Amino acid sequence: MNPARAAAIVDGARSAQELFAGDSPARVYRRLARALHPDLAPGGEEAFKRLVTLWETYRRGQRVGDFLVGPPLHKGGTAVLYPAGRGAERDSLLKVARDPAGGRLLVREAAALRRIAAEGDPRFLPYVPRLVASFRYRGGGVVRQANVISRAPAGFVTLEHVGTGLDPRDVAWIWRRLLVAAGLAHRAGVAHGAVLPRHVLVHPLDHGLVLVDWCHGDRLDERADIAGLTGCVDHLMGACPRRMRAFVRGCLLRPPSDAWELLRELDELLDDLYGPRTYRPLHL
Repeated sequence: MNPARAAAIVDGARSAQELFAGDSPARVYRRLARALHPDLAPGGEEAFKRLVTLWETYRRGQRVGDFLVGPPLHKGGTAVLYPAGRGAERDSLLKVARDPAGGRLLVREAAALRRIAAEGDPRFLPYVPRLVASFRYRGGGVVRQANVISRAPAGFVTLEHVGTGLDPRDVAWIWRRLLVAAGLAHRAGVAHGAVLPRHVLVHPLDHGLVLVDWCHGDRLDERADIAGLTGCVDHLMGACPRRMRAFVRGCLLRPPSDAWELLRELDELLDDLYGPRTYRPLHL
């Protein structure tokens, strides 16, 4: 990259987030710094100073609403996730729609999480994210919808990272908690709409679970949620007793609508097959 091109990029950036929005922010910085360093490109001092300032701002975080936001953590198809917090601790996630037109999905998610929090059983609320704030803000000349949600503690991974071929006893606690999360939402009149492995966070040792990304449920469809979570379970499970395989197949072919009743039936099956439940750490 020649100095003139690099200077134009830096001067044209409306924010640090815009300049370093790619998948490798550090690589972008190094590439621009090499092109603009005063020792190599006389006359580019001002652009180099602005580059350094923007990089420091990016690393330190920028303010969005009442929250201090760090560099992107994850870029999904719908939104970008940033660590966020009101103080030094980045204990929440800022979720910003990638496309301004996609803001309606985040509005839907905020409404779903509010309703679950208001009408759901407090004992089971940890199975869904907590909505901290929802607002619109202007960034880079564009108005976008943003949600701030609670951040899962360290140690949680998506089901995509758990693998396959698991012992049914190691899958059982994930299955049970997924049914609780679905039942919690359904009783509040909310459906998830996309129960997929990438939307399920689990803690292998603490047996925690959080069902995330509640922006897809445009209508209450309990059977679709139960079919989705059964598909997650089926993907994880290795060889299992014939009765359990038949139970899974039945839920996939004709998904029931009552997650709580299905949980009761599952518990009866697990008790018949394995006896009293015992703790089993899940080693990945």
